[in-house]
Amino acid sequence: MLTSFPESGLAVVIGASGGIGAAVDAQVRASNAFAQMISTQRNGSPKLDITDESDIASLADIVDATGLDLRLVFDATGYLHGPDGGPEKSWSAIDSAAMAHQFAINAIGPALLLKHLLPLFPRQGKAVFATISAKVGSIGDNQLGGWYGYRSAKAALNQIVKTASIELARKRPEAICLALHPGTVATPLSDPFAKKGVRLQTPQESAAAMLGVLDKVQPEQSGQLIAYDGTIIPY
Repeated sequence: MLTSFPESGLAVVIGASGGIGAAVDAQVRASNAFAQMISTQRNGSPKLDITDESDIASLADIVDATGLDLRLVFDATGYLHGPDGGPEKSWSAIDSAAMAHQFAINAIGPALLLKHLLPLFPRQGKAVFATISAKVGSIGDNQLGGWYGYRSAKAALNQIVKTASIELARKRPEAICLALHPGTVATPLSDPFAKKGVRLQTPQESAAAMLGVLDKVQPEQSGQLIAYDGTIIPY
């Protein structure tokens, strides 16, 4: 796994304490595809709160100080619901503060990661920035409605990834920027919304599938929303 990346590079996993993030972190480490890894979590070391730009700038300094080529950034952060309630079922449940929180974590945070980390990608060779999005962020695929904040924030993330991929290609034509749909995974985030009788993926299965996508992805696919099984999801 991950043999398509140049050797002696650096990998960064953000959100390594979550269900999917921890599985991605463990599998990237086990691959031995990179000379060094940096794993961040909100309360770990190095600390990274996705809503705090100073934390992200500090991470960029740490990455730069390694002297290694940054080859992989995997952003496994995300937010669907909190203790005060689940996603909106109707427009009557839209709340400005809750929606702002969705955008802060699911769209603005990843945008700040792009701002500070993409400039550290090498000029040549494969390098990938991947962030977890969601199929429900697809406007073309929306058949059920509801989930106003989460859908909108993930749709915004998809646009951010697409826009960044265009700028990235101008100076780093072999680098790739992707949004990933992990599938429905057995984590605290998605468990309450799993359909009865439907088998959920384990975090390990989802992580392995997404890393397999990253191993095969080509520069011409940069900017796309890709599912864990390699399917291209329309924006």
